Amino acid sequence: MRRRVARGVVVVRERWRVVVRLGGWSLLEAGQTFLLGYALARALDAGFLVGDVRVGLWWLAGAGLGVGIGAYGTGRVYRAVADLVEPVRDRLVERVVARGVREADDGAVSGLTQQVEIARDTLAGLVMVSRSFVFTAAGALVGLFSLAPPLLVIVAPPLLAGVLLFTATLRPLARRQEAFLVADEALAREWGAVCPGLRDVTATGAEERVAGDLGVRVGAELDAARSLARWSVPRVAALALGGQGPVVLLLVSAPWLLAHGVTPGALVGALAYVTQSLLPALQNLIHGLGAGGSRLTVVLRRLRARTPAGPAAPEAAAPAPPGRPGSRPPLPSPTGSTSATGLRPAPPPALSLTQVSFAYGPASTPVLEGLDLVVPPGGHLVVVGASGIGKSTLTALVAGLLPAGQGAIRVCGEPVPGARAAALRVLIPQEAYVHSGTLAENLGRLRPDPVPEGELLAAAEAVGLGPLMADLGGPQGAVEPGALSAGQRQLIALTRAYLSPAPLALLDEATCHLDPEAEARAERAFAARPGGTLVVVAHRISSARRADRVLVMDGARTAYGTHEELLRTSGPYQELVGGWTVTADR
Repeated sequence: MRRRVARGVVVVRERWRVVVRLGGWSLLEAGQTFLLGYALARALDAGFLVGDVRVGLWWLAGAGLGVGIGAYGTGRVYRAVADLVEPVRDRLVERVVARGVREADDGAVSGLTQQVEIARDTLAGLVMVSRSFVFTAAGALVGLFSLAPPLLVIVAPPLLAGVLLFTATLRPLARRQEAFLVADEALAREWGAVCPGLRDVTATGAEERVAGDLGVRVGAELDAARSLARWSVPRVAALALGGQGPVVLLLVSAPWLLAHGVTPGALVGALAYVTQSLLPALQNLIHGLGAGGSRLTVVLRRLRARTPAGPAAPEAAAPAPPGRPGSRPPLPSPTGSTSATGLRPAPPPALSLTQVSFAYGPASTPVLEGLDLVVPPGGHLVVVGASGIGKSTLTALVAGLLPAGQGAIRVCGEPVPGARAAALRVLIPQEAYVHSGTLAENLGRLRPDPVPEGELLAAAEAVGLGPLMADLGGPQGAVEPGALSAGQRQLIALTRAYLSPAPLALLDEATCHLDPEAEARAERAFAARPGGTLVVVAHRISSARRADRVLVMDGARTAYGTHEELLRTSGPYQELVGGWTVTADR
């Protein structure tokens, strides 16, 4: 609890201007709440009930003006809430992407597509409903006291009791929300394993067995959902006690209140406070905080528990220590310690696969079977093959995103999966991820310290980002991901990876949205990185011609060699080269 409070204090300190602005606009809502009951009471007591219609109408006009001012404040509140919540969402996205790419966490997809969005939406809802309840309750209670102190004595106790009852349900509600998320993730993993092999499931007659396993997961999630739904009963009881209870007490005690100096207008104003302000605010608090607050607590706890320490990076692991100012940090050395003779041993291969096999299900046809592959340091390998043959699967295995069924994979001598191997490779997928912020912030995300501007300019020139950088206004220009084309996003992601200290670069069709000239420039830049090794999943014959070696993936007919050798010896490669048109390759 103390840690959560401390983190909340840190967020408030970082965004204190936004918090102050949010509180200021919320005061307008409190003023609207105060005027609602007070103006109605004065309109009756000083106006209509004494025959002065003009005074009554003026007080009602004041109440209407307060509604308009409050609505204006509410519109500004939404902007302040967005400014407060969106940075939190961006941090969570960074953490989840880092976990999925660096640690091969099979819950990362659920985290990114569901849990982070749950956190963002529920945090925004939590801020809105809790803020609204606090300021609305303050305005209403001050108004009740202003009208007649006995009214506050009647309304406050049941309201407080209802809030306390609701608060008591939050912890068990959070536990059941967590159980539901665990069941949901388990079902998602089961579906992820079964769906790619549905054809094989049917071919092997395993439908009943697979359906039974999935049924267990579905049943577990259904039980968790039912248990979660049962907690709507105490929430309804809290709403009845804190929201409808004051109305009943005001009506029952009306004769006593009128006999002890409470005016009819004050009694009507108190009923307006309860029915038009306190009851809706409490209802929103219970529904919003009950359904979203516990869910937010669980999601944040689970995301933090599975997020590795260190800087978040979507395409690489923790970078190596930086070099001297103004220069690229040295690529991590895979050579190990010096031997007893004083001579450094020969470095291990940049990438090695030994008898690696992989299939997407126990009965599925293997995508890889007994694959051996060695890429030396500084090598340039291109992977080609028909669509769906397993090229992206190979890069996912090397990156540690998928576990190899059999065999061993090593990056610079470090076993995959593993944190040390993850720090030695950078993966650039086909769909490039670009963040909001400055271009320099985007390009330096894989580095521990800000990248010197001279190095940013040199990297942009090498990869081909220079024209886009100039259009954006230089390294400090603002980047809006939605305003960029797919090719522009790929250039940013490529330059970011180029600046990474990881020696092994994996380009999984990362240049598919670039024209041939831009693609050639980017690949040559990566191939020329000092100490760097390049593996490219290609979609043009020109990429294969530029490479030192080519891996042709075609099941049992997988082949490995130079472009010229494979043209002579590999039928699948000859077919691929023939299928690449001159137009596509220019």
